[in-house]
Amino acid sequence: MTTSDDGLCGIGELAEQAGVTVKTVRFYSDRGLLPEASRSAGGHRRYGPEALDRLRLIRSLRALDLSVPVVRRILDEEGAPCGAYAEGGALEAAVAGRLSDVGSELAALRWREAALRLVQECAPGERPDRLRLIGTVSVPPSTAPLVRFWRGWLPPRMPARSTGAFLEVAVPRPPDDPAPAHVLAFARLNALVLAPCPGTARPQPEAHRVAGARGAAVLYEGLAEAYELAGVQLRRDRSPSPGEALDGFVGAYTGAYGVRDTPAFRRRLAGQLAADPRIDQYWELVAEVITAPGRRAEPTPGSAHDWLLAALVGETGAAQPVV
Repeated sequence: MTTSDDGLCGIGELAEQAGVTVKTVRFYSDRGLLPEASRSAGGHRRYGPEALDRLRLIRSLRALDLSVPVVRRILDEEGAPCGAYAEGGALEAAVAGRLSDVGSELAALRWREAALRLVQECAPGERPDRLRLIGTVSVPPSTAPLVRFWRGWLPPRMPARSTGAFLEVAVPRPPDDPAPAHVLAFARLNALVLAPCPGTARPQPEAHRVAGARGAAVLYEGLAEAYELAGVQLRRDRSPSPGEALDGFVGAYTGAYGVRDTPAFRRRLAGQLAADPRIDQYWELVAEVITAPGRRAEPTPGSAHDWLLAALVGETGAAQPVV
């Protein structure tokens, strides 16, 4: 950097060397990011030899879209004794935070692109309904309405750990790179859980009333394992049949109820489950949300439950469930 005899340079010279405008240098100086070494007799700003590197660093940090206060913290840390950029320091935290923000921004853009394509590709007569559906979903999409739906469905006072584990499998995560079909399915799912329920409350399965809060935790833990085993069978195109998955399914209920697994219990359980309220549409839409277009539907807790119930009905000869 060209300097005068005293080793200092003016604001115009510094701006030229850094490739920025004088206004930019003045802006950073006024905000304390670029300290002046002194002022000339005429009141003009003068900068020391280190100012050029500092100004270039400021530009690099601002190019990452870091705010002025964040840049100030990074500069203060870098200039401290044994400074540089320590692990877990201001720079690392700022970059991690900005990456998270950019990820959310990209997710929102991908969702908007898929939503625009959904409107563009549908028949003109379908567009009003599609627009209404899309308009009810936040961007990027939030799963909060689905979580609230399930918290109203699950037994009250069920342990938080058990509730959280169930929500992990029951609430689908919107795809990172959605197709128009994903947008439509998620919007319909959102509309389904926001729709008013008949009567004053959602109908609860008999299992909730019998098991109670503590028993429900045992029940849902066992069901999660049984559903996983049934999912393997579904992916293999296996017909519903007795086996490890069905035994685990029945065992979840005997464990929750504190009873023995007998043929009579299995018959009663088959009848009870066949009569329980169903939310098939929810699971059908979940499958559409988590499955790539053109691919075979991925198993869900709903489809696994249906497979296991069909296996139980086949084994016991109970009345067929109404689907």
